Amino acid sequence: MTPLEQEYCLNLHTGLIENARQAECEHYDDRDSDDDIDLLVIHNISLPPQQFGGPHIDQLFGGCLDPNEHPFFEEIAGIRVSSHLLIRRNGELVQYVPFHKRAWHAGLSSFDSRDKCNDYSIGIELEGADEIPYEEIQYQVLAKITRLLLKAYPKICSERITGHSNIAPGRKTDPGPAFDWEFYRGLLSKSLDK
Repeated sequence: MTPLEQEYCLNLHTGLIENARQAECEHYDDRDSDDDIDLLVIHNISLPPQQFGGPHIDQLFGGCLDPNEHPFFEEIAGIRVSSHLLIRRNGELVQYVPFHKRAWHAGLSSFDSRDKCNDYSIGIELEGADEIPYEEIQYQVLAKITRLLLKAYPKICSERITGHSNIAPGRKTDPGPAFDWEFYRGLLSKSLDK
């Protein structure tokens, strides 16, 4: 079954999308309250930078990235980061952290005058880079997942979907100018009308 044909099912008890690939992750902790989830943050990631595919994102979030494998990995050795979800270039959906847990994706951040976005947000990484166009399948899967999350967490609304660059301006630039917000929001509007 292709990612476009896939119907995703969220188990609110476990916080998992049951038909996503579940990957090992040790970089998360408990939220103060999972009733507080009201923000969706879109990021990008590629390891090494601007290279796609391979096991390195899983290794980074799993805490087992080999710093000797690439010069860039030496720079990020020891960082402890994660995201709830990753959408790979081919549309594969990977989950690292249950939604009711706090993933470490936002860092020093603020939205709508409220700091510490990790406390109340869900983070979705797109395999990509700021200046490289994303694949259409990534937008399609992102719209499907967003629709699922809007239903499961009604405090998240379209005005509370943002990029990492908006919550950490000057520090972060992702998902970058290559991310087509208009196209994504158009897909999301269509899926919400169904």
